[in-house]
This record gives sequence, C-alpha cells and structure tokens, in this order.
Amino acid sequence: MNCPHCSSTHTTRLQRTTDLGYAMFRCKACYRTCNERTGTPFNFIKVPTDIVFQVLLCRFRYKLSFRDIAEFFLLRGLEFTHETVRDWEERFTPIFAQQLRAKRKGKVGKIWFVDETYIRVKGKWYYLYRAIDEDGNLVDVRLSEKRDMAAAKAFFAQAHEVAGQLPQRVVTDGLASYPRAIDENLGTDVEHEVRGCLGNPIEQSHRGTKQRYYPMLGFGAFESAKRFCQAFDEVRQFLRSRARMTESVSLSKQREQFVERMNELQELFEAI
Repeated sequence: MNCPHCSSTHTTRLQRTTDLGYAMFRCKACYRTCNERTGTPFNFIKVPTDIVFQVLLCRFRYKLSFRDIAEFFLLRGLEFTHETVRDWEERFTPIFAQQLRAKRKGKVGKIWFVDETYIRVKGKWYYLYRAIDEDGNLVDVRLSEKRDMAAAKAFFAQAHEVAGQLPQRVVTDGLASYPRAIDENLGTDVEHEVRGCLGNPIEQSHRGTKQRYYPMLGFGAFESAKRFCQAFDEVRQFLRSRARMTESVSLSKQREQFVERMNELQELFEAI
C-alpha cells in the first residue's frame, strides 16, 4: 500500500498486525509505520470496519432504534452504547450516501413522478420531496422545512444534478409551485402532467419511508432527519430487486441479488 503520510509507494509489510488484525507497514521514505486503516475515517474506531457497516445496515435496513442495535450486537460480544451508534451514523452516513448517489448518477429514467410527504421533526411537520422514474427507481429525495416555490426549485435542481439529464415528462399532484419550478429549473420543453393520488405510483413508494419512520416517533433534529431520509432511500434503492415496478422476482432470485449487492455495498462502504 502507499504511505498515507508521504504518499510514497515504497512500503514494506511488517510481521505484526494491529489488535484488530489489520496488517502493518513501514515506509522506506519517511520511516513511519501505518496500517490498512491509517488515513481513513475508520482509523481510530475500536471495532473492525465490517462491524461498523453492519451497524449502519441495521439502522437503515431494519426497524431498529439506536438502543436496539447496541443490544443486538451485545449478543455477539461487541459492547458499545447507543450513543456510539448515533456517532457512527453522523460521521459515516453522509459520505456513504454520497457514494451511492454518485454510483447511480445518469441512470434515471425519462419520466419522473414527484410528490412530497410529511416527516415529523422535534414536534413539527417538515416536507420530504421524493421522485421516482417510470420503473420505480429513485430519482432523488430532499427534506425541506417549507413547501413553497424555493423548496420545489431546490429539489428539481438537485434531482437534475443526480440524473445528469432532463426528463421528458414530470408527473405531479398539481401543487401550485410545481409548474413554475419545472419551467425554470428543467426547461419549458419538459412536459408537466397532473395526476391524482390514485394515479401516481410514488404514493405507494412513500410507504417504505413511512414504515421505517413510524416506529421512530419522529426525529430530534432537522439535520439528523435529513441525513437519515437520504441514506435510507439510497440504500433501499441499491438493494431493490425489481428492475421495473410490475416485475415479479422469485424469492431465490431476491436472496441471490441481496447477497451480491450486500457484498458490493460493503466494499463501497469500506472504500470511504
């Protein structure tokens, strides 16, 4: 490996390892020692990187609180507090979500279904803007304090960035701020279609967020809510087994895809 201190390629592997089993190296240029995690965000974490990944996976994939996760890993002989889980989420989630977001950039369909739903943060209602394409794949998600023109424009600008291309049509529920926001951020050539709740598939897509959100009884801060909602949808999209909304995937195929994508997801996380 390259030296994380001076970037030299002349390093030699030592016979010893760290307490967690990571290989150690000595640089021939600056004579400093390092290990596989030196220079990474995981350098001073007192558990293996794969455990941190599993902790965050439990947080975003399953309906478990911080205390539930800490208690679950206690059964595996790993003792840490719920505050440690909270700290890991705060430190690693934004970087992880950005990697997943960058990985699907330019892979969005031409028809966007856009809607907003309510999220409770510290006793107040906030607005979660979400969009999916015609195949049910995530376009983007953004939490906003208000539901107005500025929020709609910010959402479409963010969605355009991750999509890397303009949609042909945007389907909404007819909120007054959408037509102008679409014209100014996506262009007048983009068709705007208004559908009721029953005809908009994103209404069903909201269920994933709602089902994960209800057991938490709301968030304590806007930033933590924003961080969780984005990471939750990114992980959910990455592990999605269907390529189209109407596709039927057998259980065996779902399990096979889940294992493959979980391994890929872990490699992506450890590369932070």
